[in-house]
Amino acid sequence: MAEGSSRRELSASRSGRNRALPSGEDREEYLGFRADREMFAVSRALVREILKPPPITEVPRARRDILGIVSVRGQITTVIDLRRRLGLTPNPPTVASRVLLVQGNDEVLGLLVDEVTQVYRLSPQEIEPAASVLGANVGSHVAGIGRPRIRGLRGEVQSGIDEVRILLDLAALLSS
Repeated sequence: MAEGSSRRELSASRSGRNRALPSGEDREEYLGFRADREMFAVSRALVREILKPPPITEVPRARRDILGIVSVRGQITTVIDLRRRLGLTPNPPTVASRVLLVQGNDEVLGLLVDEVTQVYRLSPQEIEPAASVLGANVGSHVAGIGRPRIRGLRGEVQSGIDEVRILLDLAALLSS
């Protein structure tokens, strides 16, 4: 084992938040964030950048969930209010709010979220299909439910019952 990786594992185990699972498991990284009181996550591979909200220029007659446009290094980017897109209660941005730059169908888009929490590494066993958990009325933008496993101080793996994350399907969410 490399010295750097053992230090990371030791530091993580001391904090009680070690997410390391057996090395043979394929895991995908998900970026966790909050919108309203709900906890969500999207595939980390789809997030290009996380920004503090820059000044947003409103666009007349735009849909209600479109906050406006911003210039990111000279590129005009549309910013979507994730709360409104998901039908949650709108709220003005706070100091914790962030804009996630994600690849849409043919352009880079910004998603305004209330707060970015952390990156989760989920194995297939930690992801449940949305329909099996939420029933048939699940929105097309929900890809599944993530339940990250947590390693306790003694190294035992616990199910992340209190760590449930709604995994969003960005392609479906951005096409609606």
